[in-house]
Amino acid sequence: MALRSDHFTVYVALHFGLIALLNCILATSGSGTSSVLALLQPYDFLYYSGVRAYFGEEWGKAAELLEKSIATKESLFRVRRQCHNDCVAAGREALNKLDSEEGMWDLWVLDWVQQRAECLRFCIGRSVTPAGQLPVSTDIEYEFSSRNPYNFLQVTYYKLEKLQKAASAAHTYFVANPSHLEMRNNIEKYRRMEGVTEEAFQDREIENEKHWVLYDSAVQYEASSDWLQAAESLKACVNQTLRQTEECRVQCEVASQRLPEDRGVDSVDGAFEKAAALSLSLLSCRQSCVTQIATRPGRVSSQEDFLPSQLEHLHIAQFKAGDIRGAVQTLRSLLLFYPADKDSLDNLQLYYETLGGDTESQETHPAQEIVRYISRSLQEKKLLYFGMENFDFNFIDPDLWTPEDVVPESLRDTWRAEKEKMTEKMKAGEQREEVDDSGFFAGGSVPQVGVTITMDDEVLNGTNRVVFDGVMTEKECDRVLQLATAAASAGDGYRGRRSPHTPHETFEGLTVLRAVKLAQDGLVNQSDARLLHELGERVRVLLHSYFRSPSGLFVSFTHLVCRNAIAGDQEGRLDLSHPVHVDNCLLEPETKQCWREPPAFIHRDLSAILYLNDNFDGGELFFTNRDAKTVTARVKPSCGRLVGFSSGPVNPHGVTAVTSGRRCALALWFTKEKLYRDMEREQAEAMWAADGQSVVKKDEKKTEGSTARNARSQAPTERSRGRGRVTEGRDEL
Repeated sequence: MALRSDHFTVYVALHFGLIALLNCILATSGSGTSSVLALLQPYDFLYYSGVRAYFGEEWGKAAELLEKSIATKESLFRVRRQCHNDCVAAGREALNKLDSEEGMWDLWVLDWVQQRAECLRFCIGRSVTPAGQLPVSTDIEYEFSSRNPYNFLQVTYYKLEKLQKAASAAHTYFVANPSHLEMRNNIEKYRRMEGVTEEAFQDREIENEKHWVLYDSAVQYEASSDWLQAAESLKACVNQTLRQTEECRVQCEVASQRLPEDRGVDSVDGAFEKAAALSLSLLSCRQSCVTQIATRPGRVSSQEDFLPSQLEHLHIAQFKAGDIRGAVQTLRSLLLFYPADKDSLDNLQLYYETLGGDTESQETHPAQEIVRYISRSLQEKKLLYFGMENFDFNFIDPDLWTPEDVVPESLRDTWRAEKEKMTEKMKAGEQREEVDDSGFFAGGSVPQVGVTITMDDEVLNGTNRVVFDGVMTEKECDRVLQLATAAASAGDGYRGRRSPHTPHETFEGLTVLRAVKLAQDGLVNQSDARLLHELGERVRVLLHSYFRSPSGLFVSFTHLVCRNAIAGDQEGRLDLSHPVHVDNCLLEPETKQCWREPPAFIHRDLSAILYLNDNFDGGELFFTNRDAKTVTARVKPSCGRLVGFSSGPVNPHGVTAVTSGRRCALALWFTKEKLYRDMEREQAEAMWAADGQSVVKKDEKKTEGSTARNARSQAPTERSRGRGRVTEGRDEL
């Protein structure tokens, strides 16, 4: 249906304004004849009541009310969506008369709006109380967006001894709060509790996050070069993203809205001005859905260009999977966002050449749903920028692809400056962001009882880093410290020589094989030598699980190291106990390059330090950027504390000077390649076997089903040239 051009602007403003005004008044009306008890209550009231019961330790009541608040919110959204669908046809006859009778178009618009309003009012009123239709506060919106109800629920169910439900609530909360270390540790405790099954650890909010699940699976398929599965996942992700965006937009239209007094339009008085202000508020809400859908649970910032980036990944996956026609259609859809992008145009030409004489495939049109998405979004942006220019309306464009001709001339300088600032910020972020190609993905389970996560990637400001506490007991620390002392006096091969890294410290070291030989000679305790061996296996199992290694993990080297500060030689000291380095490549701080070639221990994949004591000064581990100067995190040693991290260039690290006392730690390195396993450990095991002693070892076979949360870690691995067999590598930490 064509609208008369001279009525279009006024019609659009009146159209959207009256829809928004309708939403403002819907909340104040309801069906007086319905039974209030059968209608949905305000979910914010239920939540506050549940929290009050929680702090009153009325656990049963708290669980009931908190669950009811979550269910009521979900039901309210479903009612709004259903009523929106049911009322689409309301007033359509009035719209059809817009062009039929001269001079009465405004009355037909009002007729349509009133019929639509009456339909929505009646439909929503059948299911929701008048109070339940009122808008909730921003505090409540934050509580539910951060999933805080599940935080209360996990404690409540734990108190009620409903552990399966407690674990489910804990997991759901943790998905949106991944830096909450206490909750992570709670989850690991739940995993070890009797009666808690793996089914408990499912995200209860997954229905609203399906597009992220699909996106992450697509990234994993890309990393493994499974292009067919990657294309299928990406296609489903695009569709789900569009579906979630549409759902968000519907809520903007049907949900109750406050008058936009904070939008720079508080002084409007006339009907048309108010209608325009309300319509701008509605359109801004719809546009903000782009940001909302592109923001992961637990993240503050959205992923820029989320939908276009999916299309970019999709056409490449389709091309590599052999679906050239599908790649052409997807690339044409992407070009609607960036019509002059050179790389995309070059790719399109490549696809044409690949198709050869298949002109039908070459003429494939963009996907219609993307065409509609672009067309609708551009029209909304035009109206919003018009409002910015003429009504001082505040609008933040969520898209980088918005063409300049949509922006009024008077706003373009400001628009260009903001766009340039955003682009520079993205470039700076890309330059700072390190990609870990190790194949490890932090965040797996912690299998040992009593072990807790003290610091993770976020706290340590890096990728694939973790600090555990409780890996050893005080008694075990004392035993290994005694072993180090006995071995040093018996002759550990180092004889207290000065450290290879600083003249201000002496150095003692002990390997597993050396400890076993000393035990056979009766110079150290046999059980202590076996403990040294067992600690390597304990750490291997823990890190293999936490870093979700997709392959087997083997101990490459184990080294018990003690550093002693030389008394009277510490004044004015400026050096480090161990300079900044990377464990599997040669770091060049000036160029920020790291060369993975000999003499570096290129076979090392994971590194770990298990601390034995803290009665010394200095000796802290610290991580840096590749410049070897910018410190990103520090870790203070203590008995039983384990630091684990991937051995590559994302984790340069060093050790501060030990200025007094004796610092002892067990340094361990692990490899994914069996060829580079620690042969000394096998010799030690063979010696025990010859004496009739068995060694209990965990299964080191490939672990299936590991998953990745971090898409940054999915870069393909480039194998280094010049691999060599390296043994007896004493690059202690």
